[in-house]
Amino acid sequence: MTKHLFVLLLSSLLSAQEIRPTIGSIEVLDPSLKNLIAVDATIEVLASGFDWSEGPAWDKKNSRILFSDVPQNTIYQWSEKDGISVYLTPSGYTGPADYSSEPGSNGLAFDQKGYLHFCEHGDRRLSVLTNQDGGKMTIADRVDGKRFNSPNDLCHHPDGSIYFTDPPYGLPQKEKDPRRETGIFGVYRVAPDGKVTTVISNLDRPNGVTLSPDSKTLYIAQSQGGKAWLLSYPVKSDGSLGKENLLYDATPLSKELPGMPDGLKTDKQGNIWCTGPGGVLILNKEGKLLGRILTGQRTANCAFGDDGSVLYMTADSYLLRVKTKVIGTGF
Repeated sequence: MTKHLFVLLLSSLLSAQEIRPTIGSIEVLDPSLKNLIAVDATIEVLASGFDWSEGPAWDKKNSRILFSDVPQNTIYQWSEKDGISVYLTPSGYTGPADYSSEPGSNGLAFDQKGYLHFCEHGDRRLSVLTNQDGGKMTIADRVDGKRFNSPNDLCHHPDGSIYFTDPPYGLPQKEKDPRRETGIFGVYRVAPDGKVTTVISNLDRPNGVTLSPDSKTLYIAQSQGGKAWLLSYPVKSDGSLGKENLLYDATPLSKELPGMPDGLKTDKQGNIWCTGPGGVLILNKEGKLLGRILTGQRTANCAFGDDGSVLYMTADSYLLRVKTKVIGTGF
């Protein structure tokens, strides 16, 4: 039985159940959390059996969540109506032979026009699916003439620019890979005219990236042992970034629970929902940890969906969701 068929059969059984399996719990660390999510909120298991689920993005037009299985070089889609199915394969590597243990797409995001953008590990580029009939188009695959490592996550600014991170996770030998060209693990900005500039060059493992509701602050999650950080940067009028601020240090938690700061999103109130040790960390805009969604899994990323009040989470082999009391940015 192929991997895809096993996942689809297993997930179809989950979808067919009248009551879905649940997992984990909500941990309250500050009373204000109760305004953001119910203490007894149910974390539903929507699908399972994946190698490493990542990069969820809500497709408003078609009322479905899309997400990557990075090792399987595949994007899946799930909807309340149709359950789970393969959306696209290959998703991030189109070469003729095996490339690495994580060759597929990672972060996914829809732009203001509804076009789906991809961070591709294997093909080492940022790309866009212009329409259902035309295939992908490269947005950027290098900076200053040098190829990226393996674009990981991205977000869109209202001015049409794109910010994305470029750690080494998709390279066959990671940071030691001889294919590396840039010499850094950077964060980049693609301007509306296509020009690529380096906006951060001093991080060890930049990973998740998102903007505040007013787009004046860029948040970066770093997945690095001993430096498991959530950082914030003011966004200047020209798209460059100001001085970094250590918003939250998750290093102590990372020594106790599985996972590192990874994918993240904001809600309209400015709170930050960042995957990290034990599940999803919920912080206010000042960086105070209010509570956690405890999945018990290494949780890679999250995205608001449905009417904006449902948080979808990619957690190791699972696709999960939980109802919140807030609306995500972009809804």
